[in-house]
Amino acid sequence: MDNINAIGRRKTSVARLYMTPGKDDFTINGQKLEDYFESEILQIISKQPFEFIEFDGGYEIKVNVRGGGFKGQAEAVRLALSRALCDLNEEYKPILKKEGFLTRDPRMVERKKYGRRKARRRFQFSKR
Repeated sequence: MDNINAIGRRKTSVARLYMTPGKDDFTINGQKLEDYFESEILQIISKQPFEFIEFDGGYEIKVNVRGGGFKGQAEAVRLALSRALCDLNEEYKPILKKEGFLTRDPRMVERKKYGRRKARRRFQFSKR
């Protein structure tokens, strides 16, 4: 396998990941990982699957991410990377599944309802 494509989603973020053999390079939307996610926590979240497997590298990783905020984008990248690593080697699947990296988090923002201030918050009730 020379090219691996994977997709990851979280909240309203969608990450499309492309892995090709080459030099170790991790770019998101044309920028280096450290430049796109300035927060160190978001960088760690994006690269978490590498910590649990013995990955030798040798792959160029390009990610296109759209929608949502930085946290949702980082978690979408993590899911896409986990799926790509499972396509690369089936032995990684039980390790990543145990850590929960292959599960798509279904939680979304609840919509605002009419007649209310927010999704569930009501206006203050006055009896008199």
